[in-house]
Amino acid sequence: MPPVALLALFFLYPLALVVQQSFQPDTGGTSIQPYADVFASSAFREALWTTVWLAVAATVGCLVLGFVLALVIAFVPFPGAKAVARFIDVFLSFPSFLITLALLFVYGTVGMANGAWTGVTGAAEGPFQFLTTPWGVLLAEITYFTPFVMRPLLAAFSQLDTGQLEAASSLGARAPRIVRQVVLPEALPALAAGGSLVLVLCLNEFGIVLFTGAKGVTTLPTLVYGKAILESDYPGACVVAVVNVLISVGLYGLYRVVSRRAGA
Repeated sequence: MPPVALLALFFLYPLALVVQQSFQPDTGGTSIQPYADVFASSAFREALWTTVWLAVAATVGCLVLGFVLALVIAFVPFPGAKAVARFIDVFLSFPSFLITLALLFVYGTVGMANGAWTGVTGAAEGPFQFLTTPWGVLLAEITYFTPFVMRPLLAAFSQLDTGQLEAASSLGARAPRIVRQVVLPEALPALAAGGSLVLVLCLNEFGIVLFTGAKGVTTLPTLVYGKAILESDYPGACVVAVVNVLISVGLYGLYRVVSRRAGA
């Protein structure tokens, strides 16, 4: 009972307050009008679409890049491979805004890349201006979340029977065919689990979007911030938060199913 009581006090009760506030318009009483107002607004529809396509695109990018990098670390011997694998575990603890700041130092308007360009050419500004666009947000999310895919892949590759690889190679199979027919089937559960987790995390990412300063890029988390802090529209912010929570919980349920089947 004590753990259940603490969970209800510190998590379920605040969540219940958010849901309750979403049904209480500023005019008073209880109504679904806040939901009708939010769903009818173009800002919500654009934020929902932006959130979904950024999360899906970032997940696909993380799966492709994470699979290739995990293959190199696991099967291509090079000095420091074990150190790189350990660094991935450390990287998972980094805050997302730290990666965004690093990208700003390199590719920002006054970053090193633009500074080098203007110093050499004498131009007024550098060519790298993509960080303030949706593509900058996408790059930052792929950079930050790729290790979340690599970690389960490296664990799966460590359990792969190397005898299968040697047998396939001795029978004349080239590396692409070995990857496609031997490695990929073993990696599919880890890819599904890692991809599901990244998708959930990208849907709720706030720091990356905020720190890139991308113009015109509004996701559901930033819309909650805008309505609550900038517009003081607390019922509307709670409606968007409830929608975000429902999407996240649904995808988290999918992630748990995939992880259970994968044995993660």
